[in-house]
Amino acid sequence: MKQSGFTLIELMVALVLLALILGSAAPVMQVTAKRAKEQELKRNLWQIRDAIDAYKKAVEDGVIRKIPGQSGYPPNLQILVQGVENPRDPKKRKIYFLRSIPRDPFATDAELSNEESWGKRSYASSFEEPAAGEDVYDVYSLSSDTGLNKQPYKEW
Repeated sequence: MKQSGFTLIELMVALVLLALILGSAAPVMQVTAKRAKEQELKRNLWQIRDAIDAYKKAVEDGVIRKIPGQSGYPPNLQILVQGVENPRDPKKRKIYFLRSIPRDPFATDAELSNEESWGKRSYASSFEEPAAGEDVYDVYSLSSDTGLNKQPYKEW
């Protein structure tokens, strides 16, 4: 009487091959996930920096009142979302620069707000040693990790 089925050796070979295939796919999945987070970081940085520049341009164009002695950059990121009254508009409608503050995708502390997840650089500080101040000239990631391009996220 002939029985059909797999032998133990055939089953073991199939499991080893499956393990090798899955083991080689894991690093590819990790790189893909990191690349997606990097794309999100680039998009979020661009969005915030674009809003900061639009605020500065509105100040330069006289749409937003500038206090003498200040740089003209927003005092914080929240004002970009809350909006600023337009003195030229008869209905005194606000000008908004962001719908919401995006979160740094590499922020590890879940208790931080979206605004707190970013490092802020004032106009008075240098690129080499960014420091917060009276305004927000630029934002950067607080992550100490390095990107796939070997550049620290803080320098993006």
